[in-house]
Amino acid sequence: METEQQQRESINASFSQGTLAIEGTDTANLPKLPPAREPESQWQQISRQVSQVLEQLPEYVGRFFKDYKQPLTTVGLILAAILTAKIVLAVLDAINDIPLLSPLFELVGISYATWFISRYLLKASTRQELADEIQLLKNQFVGE
Repeated sequence: METEQQQRESINASFSQGTLAIEGTDTANLPKLPPAREPESQWQQISRQVSQVLEQLPEYVGRFFKDYKQPLTTVGLILAAILTAKIVLAVLDAINDIPLLSPLFELVGISYATWFISRYLLKASTRQELADEIQLLKNQFVGE
């Protein structure tokens, strides 16, 4: 009876320590399992995935700009040209709404056109001078 009582006491002691040893085994060499974890909730999984994407976002953006540098530059220039045209048209519309300013600009335009025609287009020599100047500007832009 004493042996049964001793076994019960050793079993109770083992239960209180959280381990159960089989007689004749060495428990020090047995592998231990990691402690149980609570399963991740759906929000924790989503937040973990979002944080991983945000960590890699600078790398993704850098690679995207590196791969598509030329098309992005072209699209940016087109958008800048459209925006500039809209701003210029809005400014001209605002100026056109100012009384007496619109007729003044028309008068300046008519005066300049009259001067240009009389200066460059009436005589053959001045037309040749204009053609030479246009060719010079074209060569400067093209680089010939």
